[in-house]
Amino acid sequence: MTNALMMTSMVLLWVAVIALALAVLGLGQQVGVLLERVAPGGALMTGKGLKPGEAAPELNLSTVYGDPLHLGGVRSDGRSTLVFFLSPTCPMCDAVVPAVRALARSEKAWLDVVLASDGDDADHAGYIERKDLKGMPYIVSRELGLRFRVGQLPHAALIGENGIVVSAGLTNTREHLDSLLEAKRRGVGSLQEFLEKKQQHG
Repeated sequence: MTNALMMTSMVLLWVAVIALALAVLGLGQQVGVLLERVAPGGALMTGKGLKPGEAAPELNLSTVYGDPLHLGGVRSDGRSTLVFFLSPTCPMCDAVVPAVRALARSEKAWLDVVLASDGDDADHAGYIERKDLKGMPYIVSRELGLRFRVGQLPHAALIGENGIVVSAGLTNTREHLDSLLEAKRRGVGSLQEFLEKKQQHG
């Protein structure tokens, strides 16, 4: 009697394990379908900013530390530049700045990250201290924002080694920042453009 109960229990246990494995497999497939339907949006391109394919403004600027910085134009070293526009009074910028700092470290082999803003130099000195931004090129220039046609913050533009804007847009998250770099890797102006092409050829 005891042996029969044990055998029945074992059979029921294996049935439960197999059913659970099938349920997990089914859920995994559904998650895959969901990820395809809800694709990452990437940085939001606005109507005002520079568009991919446009030449970036070529400017001779100075950082808040007094160092000269040339922005735009063809780079002989083959490096690209990410210009991140922020403001010390922008809460969303505060949230994204740590990701920008991490990106500057992780992609330093091929990418220079330049922080850009305008306003009072004294406000920026305190902000640099609070957000641990020392060592990163930091530009305070109203002209720079106007030439890049920045309407909303935080905004970023990726300039290729040839001086051409590769991708640009509002960057509210690390994923938005990453999408600018991914657009360069895939040779498209934005992640949205890549997804649209994929759907057309899919």
